[in-house]
Amino acid sequence: MEMMKRKSVDLLVEQFWKNGYLTIRRKFGTYLPEPAKVGDFDVDIIARYKESYAIGLTLTRNDMNNPKIKEKLIFLATRQTRFTNKPVKLFIGADETIFKNAKALVETLENDVRKNIRIFQIMDRPVELKRKHDFKEKVLFS
Repeated sequence: MEMMKRKSVDLLVEQFWKNGYLTIRRKFGTYLPEPAKVGDFDVDIIARYKESYAIGLTLTRNDMNNPKIKEKLIFLATRQTRFTNKPVKLFIGADETIFKNAKALVETLENDVRKNIRIFQIMDRPVELKRKHDFKEKVLFS
């Protein structure tokens, strides 16, 4: 179970990188420290892009069955930075089995909360192996 969670956090970190965010804290990291609790809730990633911050959260099937998940999402999506009061984005990663349910849950939230949430489908992509004999060598000189 921990390996699945570790893999989903790694894939969510890639989504942060694609959006230009630099990871500051993350769970299951080798060199980065673990993020502190935000309120009473555990988060997976804290990231920064210029002067704006983002919180990363991966959802599992157990999280979707939790009756307090909606309260958790509202709380995390309404966070602001301490001194500048800029809204902190909430990035949610959900695997393909619960993505539709997670998206429907986000759609039930209020509009001002929903606009601060980005939801991503976490997919484990297959590893491509390329062998030497598969490549055709180009002739550099004739």
